Amino acid sequence: MSTTIKNINITRKRVLVAPLDWGLGHTTRCIPIIKELQRQNFTVLLAAEGNSAHLLRKEFPSLTIISLKGYRISYSNTQGFFKVKLFGQTPKILKALKQEHTWLQKIIKEHELDIVISDNRYGLYNTKVKSIFITHQLAIETGYIFTNWIVKKLNYRLINRFDGCWIPDEESPFDLAGKLSHPKALPAIPTTYIGILTRFKYWKVEKNIDLLVLISGPEPQRTAFENMVLLQMTKLSFKMVLVRGLPGAPNKIINTKKELEIFDHLPALELSKLIQSSKTIIARSGYSTIMDLISLQQKAILIPTPGQTEQEYLSSYLSAKKYFVAAQQRRFNLIKELQNFKSVELKTLPAAENNKLQEAIICLK
Repeated sequence: MSTTIKNINITRKRVLVAPLDWGLGHTTRCIPIIKELQRQNFTVLLAAEGNSAHLLRKEFPSLTIISLKGYRISYSNTQGFFKVKLFGQTPKILKALKQEHTWLQKIIKEHELDIVISDNRYGLYNTKVKSIFITHQLAIETGYIFTNWIVKKLNYRLINRFDGCWIPDEESPFDLAGKLSHPKALPAIPTTYIGILTRFKYWKVEKNIDLLVLISGPEPQRTAFENMVLLQMTKLSFKMVLVRGLPGAPNKIINTKKELEIFDHLPALELSKLIQSSKTIIARSGYSTIMDLISLQQKAILIPTPGQTEQEYLSSYLSAKKYFVAAQQRRFNLIKELQNFKSVELKTLPAAENNKLQEAIICLK
């Protein structure tokens, strides 16, 4: 009796993952998505440029990175003109959406793509492939009720061009992004809450660092905040670490003050250990940073980027829930904020473990 073994050729689906280039938060939260796609045997390609590409290259040296021009938005030096300058660049943004939509048509043919996963890049949809849009901002906070309504309608009109929308948050009752990710009405396309995304793993370590400051976000406010905090840190005498959030720069800066270490950027494993080793953390209230802190069960002082209404809302919302302490960059007093942090009784952070991302990716097969 003979047994015939058939050679079955299983084609691996080819997925393009493309994060927005406004800061590094969109890129870092795509890392667990990319890893899960690899684990489920998809062929993954990446699209990025600049610091986003540099970070992805460090995390995934074997993956192909296709150059995709970022939106290259510039920001105001002052809080009062932040929204004005951003609004004035609307034509530039719309042009970028059209360019990336045209770019995708070419890339689909060249790389034989089956699926596109776009983190907040509205132009990356196409009827020839399955396209997924990732956002935690279904309702975009502008600071005014009327403009919130207008922007939401435009946001949904753009999102509904995709085949599906993934929301990096939990469903109620624990909703990390509040009304941003849990509006009264969802987009018309299928939506999936994929849980809290983080590239970090939680484990218990000794807390031997008194203060960790994580700098992130767009210029020029990133540098302004760094200069403000660093000047005050040099006057303190306990063990401190500053991470500048510059992945394209050298890995470490030599500092003359022995109590203070300064890093331009750290790989995920080292940064994860550093965060978990810290007694007190100061960070921007960017959503990806907040997801990382929640996942690592670390409380922190959140400082929103001046003028960024999303970050201002998140810091206020989460401090009201007693998960974090909120402070403002303007007239920031490090000693005063550290004293306030110690005096506030914060709630135990909810566990962020779930398999919703895994299930969402299974549905792509």
